[in-house]
Amino acid sequence: MIEVRELSKRFGNFTAVDCVSFTIQRGEILGLLGPNGAGKTTTIKMITGLLRITSGEVRIDGQDVETHRTEIKKRLGYMSQKFSLYPLLTGRENIAFFAGISGFSNGKIRESLHRAGTLMPGGMLDRRVADLPPGIRQKIALYVCLQTDPDIIFLDEPTSGVDPEVRRDFWFEIYRLKKGGKTILVSTHNLDEVEYADRILIIHHGRIILEGRPSTLKSDFGMTRIEEVFKAAILAEDRRLENGIAADTGEVRP
Repeated sequence: MIEVRELSKRFGNFTAVDCVSFTIQRGEILGLLGPNGAGKTTTIKMITGLLRITSGEVRIDGQDVETHRTEIKKRLGYMSQKFSLYPLLTGRENIAFFAGISGFSNGKIRESLHRAGTLMPGGMLDRRVADLPPGIRQKIALYVCLQTDPDIIFLDEPTSGVDPEVRRDFWFEIYRLKKGGKTILVSTHNLDEVEYADRILIIHHGRIILEGRPSTLKSDFGMTRIEEVFKAAILAEDRRLENGIAADTGEVRP
């Protein structure tokens, strides 16, 4: 469904994403795991066409995202890590606004608002987003992301800042979407939830340093938790970079 080939993004002299390559199969949940600043959001924005690619390419169903941006955009749903909703608008106003710019008719907007009202706690949609609890804000943001019924869904740290119960509910919804045939990329830095994904990519300093199914990675490393695998992979990559820098500067390190 998605092919990412030698994808890079540079901002001046800073390389945020460095020659990243991977694929996502149709109906797969791919977990993109990495520390804050690892390049997760930048990678997602390039795949979705929200950020220009410095080099490399992304194809969705064989179509290049740079040359078929308009057609591909109609098939994508994106829940941003930071900016998903307008905080000074109510939940209802946000839903109506994003439905309108997606081309919904007035009748479809009313239907979407009615459906949202059946899914949210009473009165929450009529409060300003800035005044809502984090879990409710995230639920509304996810609803906005899904109201166009996209084939491919990008969730950028959707459970950041929410309590364990809300996080569990989010993953129930993600599994429901998978059963419906959706293709999903979930970025996260929460080590306790990434094992729910079918496959994991670990990104660090803008590079993919490890890839595989959670059970396979744990078996290969002889470990029982993805947290242990993650720490070992990050430490190994940091040592590799340190040794590379030492080699370039001529320093001798143990």
